[in-house]
Amino acid sequence: MSEASRLREDICRIAKSMFDRGLTCGASGNISARLSDGTLLMTPTGSSMGFLDPARISHLDADLRLLSGDPPTKEIPLHSAFYDTRAQTGAVVHLHSTHSVALSMLPDTDADNMLPALTPYAIMRLGKVKLLPFFLPGDAGMGQAVRGLAGKRSAVVLANHGPVVAGKDLWAASHSIEELEETAKLALMTRGMGAVGLSDPQIAAVVRTFDIDW
Repeated sequence: MSEASRLREDICRIAKSMFDRGLTCGASGNISARLSDGTLLMTPTGSSMGFLDPARISHLDADLRLLSGDPPTKEIPLHSAFYDTRAQTGAVVHLHSTHSVALSMLPDTDADNMLPALTPYAIMRLGKVKLLPFFLPGDAGMGQAVRGLAGKRSAVVLANHGPVVAGKDLWAASHSIEELEETAKLALMTRGMGAVGLSDPQIAAVVRTFDIDW
């Protein structure tokens, strides 16, 4: 199986798993992955992540022109911003996951690091998660906001919209965005209950041990 065929199958399999588990619903969410030749595979616009066809995945050249497949998601500027500013990016996943969106709407959520340090795994997989302001869906301003971070964050949450995570490959990005959603869920479940998160020394130990950009 060719690299492109394998990635097409992986995108569809991962997207369906996320859809089936309620991590994104309807025709929301999108995924992209970079091939070794610099071209991109991307989920088509208006498609449901639960019912993707590998043959209809959008294939874009390095200049984001459509080579084959259906027209791509309108969130191209959001995806391309991560590829352009983080050389190590091999895939980008964007969801409309409920708990992440809910946390983004609470007035006391820290915009510079919206996830409380509840477990070591969120720190290890995500580093600090930046909360970005609200943009209309498809607004190129989302990509500009990501570019403004100068490659320093692998994960952001768009207020009232959803999380976006870049990873070294499709599986890494998928695992990380799921960690983000589960941590947001934990934060909401334990809110106001006096939950004990990681202390500053514990956070520092995780960052030091696993060489996290913090």
